Amino acid sequence: MNNNQENQTEQELSLHRSEINRLDREIVQLLNERIAHALSIGEIKLKHGQEIYAPHREKDVFDRVKQYNTGPVKNDSLCAIYREVMSAALSLQKTLTVAYLGPEATFTHQAALKRFGSSLTYLPQRTVADIFTEVAKGKADYGVAPVENSTEGVVNNTLDMLVDTNLKIVAQILMGIRQCLVGCGKREEIERIYSHPQALAQCRFWLQRSFPHVEITETSSTTRAAKLCIGNPKCAALAGALAAETYDLDILEDNVQDSQANFTRFLVLGRQCPPRTGKDRSSLMINVPDKVGALFEALEPFTRYKINMTRIESRPNKRKAWEYYFFLDIQGHTDDPEVQQALDDLRNRGAYVKILGSYPDSEWV
Repeated sequence: MNNNQENQTEQELSLHRSEINRLDREIVQLLNERIAHALSIGEIKLKHGQEIYAPHREKDVFDRVKQYNTGPVKNDSLCAIYREVMSAALSLQKTLTVAYLGPEATFTHQAALKRFGSSLTYLPQRTVADIFTEVAKGKADYGVAPVENSTEGVVNNTLDMLVDTNLKIVAQILMGIRQCLVGCGKREEIERIYSHPQALAQCRFWLQRSFPHVEITETSSTTRAAKLCIGNPKCAALAGALAAETYDLDILEDNVQDSQANFTRFLVLGRQCPPRTGKDRSSLMINVPDKVGALFEALEPFTRYKINMTRIESRPNKRKAWEYYFFLDIQGHTDDPEVQQALDDLRNRGAYVKILGSYPDSEWV
């Protein structure tokens, strides 16, 4: 490249950099204007006793951002940027604290970060019960707990806690789970693999094929498993990429779960259900009389009012032997007239009904 070409290239680069600098000034100014309006909204909400975090409003923002987007930035990238913008605004409106199933860098922690962004305060908890307790006592504003995995089924501890709590499900997080083999040594040197029972179950057949003679040890969390591998090249862990990054471990192999359709659903727990959006989900718990056909009769109103039931699970009633609670997910909000009619019919038939929450039927993250 001769001098003239170098000068021309430098002039072109300088022009683009100058435009970027100008746009950065405008973007910073506009972001501060946006957050100033968010702060004013927060003051109004606090004055009237409303919750600062609004999942329904959040969904509207993401939908609108995608509608405005003409590229080349992908929708997922743009939503990630706006997630952090809204997180910054939330942290300025109020010191919000989120309790989650810890320790740091678990999949629940990752799900919480995806939902709330990095600007809030996060409190790791040892058990699901501790999450509920922290939110119920007001030590945390929201809690995030796993409720079911697409391959390993429900998290019974979470369902059991929903029976007695007054907390509400205010949002859900649906996240793909990518298990990784992490460590600080070489694959061929591994003598022991640590992980949480759920992660081991999700990678059962891969472990049998890849490490048939390696000792498998259960741990309290995938993060705990990763921490046990620090400085020990003869062990490895099944954990997420965030755990590997947090504890400076290498990803020896990625995506080792048996099913690539491996997803976990997390619940966001709070005190007030968000208003209806037109695309909502409601979670219910019912207890029906002990008689022939009681469950069939209880579910009939949902058919009559054309309400789609997307999930049903049973759990034993720990206060009375051989009696069960049923956990239902339906499409719609409990403020929808047809849902209210169905629930009224259900109660009139002698069923006990507890509304666990109504919340936006969000997309996968």
